[in-house]
Amino acid sequence: MRMLLATVLAAGLLVVAPEAEATTIAWQPCPDQPTAECGAVSVPLDWSDPRGPRVDLAVSRVRATDPARRIGVVFVDAGGPGGSGAEFARAPYLSADVRARFDVVGFDQLGTNNSSAIRCSPELMAAHPGEHPADETEFAALARHNLAVREDCRARHPVFDHVDTARSARDMDAVRKALGEREISFYGISYGTLLGQQYAELFGARVRSMVLDGVIDHSVDQRRLVLDRALAVEESFGVFVAWCAENTTCALHGQDVRAAWEKALRVADEIGLGQRELISYAFFDLRGGSWEGLASLIADVGGTRVSFEPNYESLRYAVVCQDFALRFEDFGEYRALARAELRASPTLRGTYLGHQEAATCVGYTDRPTNPPHRLDVSDAPPLLVLTSRYDVATPYAWARNVHRQAKGSHLVTFNGPGHGVYHANPCTEAAVDSYLLRTAPAHNRTC
Repeated sequence: MRMLLATVLAAGLLVVAPEAEATTIAWQPCPDQPTAECGAVSVPLDWSDPRGPRVDLAVSRVRATDPARRIGVVFVDAGGPGGSGAEFARAPYLSADVRARFDVVGFDQLGTNNSSAIRCSPELMAAHPGEHPADETEFAALARHNLAVREDCRARHPVFDHVDTARSARDMDAVRKALGEREISFYGISYGTLLGQQYAELFGARVRSMVLDGVIDHSVDQRRLVLDRALAVEESFGVFVAWCAENTTCALHGQDVRAAWEKALRVADEIGLGQRELISYAFFDLRGGSWEGLASLIADVGGTRVSFEPNYESLRYAVVCQDFALRFEDFGEYRALARAELRASPTLRGTYLGHQEAATCVGYTDRPTNPPHRLDVSDAPPLLVLTSRYDVATPYAWARNVHRQAKGSHLVTFNGPGHGVYHANPCTEAAVDSYLLRTAPAHNRTC
């Protein structure tokens, strides 16, 4: 099998990425959207055994609306992990100008949606002992639970051990080759930015342009993955409090917002909602940049809320625990980090997302298959790193660090809240569109 001259430095080892095998896609009109095309690409279950069992990846394409001026293809990924890249490609998320000039392509990463979706036992997951163990006994119970879910899920799904994000980057190159494209552009949000980064590491020469919106920093260790997010949550809540003091549209305007929040936590317990559930709602409002929604939540604790990530609960076990070194030696190490987390973010009692991900991997002792490392995209063109200043899911510190690691990259900061800020305002849209359409340098700027 021919080898593509693309390398990535991972944990001190030089890894050579195999070039995607030639294949074709039998396109058909998508059942839910006949103007879009749906198909599948066959790839090895294990890229280290290319002649072994194979699996199909669901792929979607929406052709450029101005084919005479077509530039090429832009892959899109909405993150998660667990979001459907194929569905995201069919959504008119990119601007009309970009969709005029590019075929928009997305694929469901292995283990998600229509690519052998991993769904762990709901009965086992419902028996969760809690993500905040208070002593060694509860810590051991959480470890047993996590390992039981993982082993049962692994037995149910043969793809379970083959879904880390480095593997998905190889799959994306297989889709590129099946399309007959020499190079690609890319737009990814949130966890999708890790897919983009790892593709640029492995196949940098295949990249025309790449936008990373809401940036995962794959170099963070366990402590930083939790504490950077905790600090970001606390800072973002502080900015929200200041906004409420200045804006009459805030449902808490004129009140002591922090006192109102503490009261809301007490009410959540009284009405049976629970503090953890209220904290999760508040986190998702902060993540979405919905300050009005957060104020209304605090003012009316009993209001109906829905928060979910598509098949993310299962994929934490299979993807996040293999992409990051979330490994606790013992309860003492966990307790020290949990205490530091609370000191960093006393208002929201830590970081909902960071703590959840770390707790999911309690009990894991094996080395992650895709270990964290510094980004090396020296073979790729300059990337566009897009971030909000008060992102609680992928903190501003992560975007700045990825910008430093990706030499020559452009950092565009939206000076506001939210997670995924391409459409935050005309400034962010213009920065992305000009870069994708003309690879025009966005330079470092604040919108």
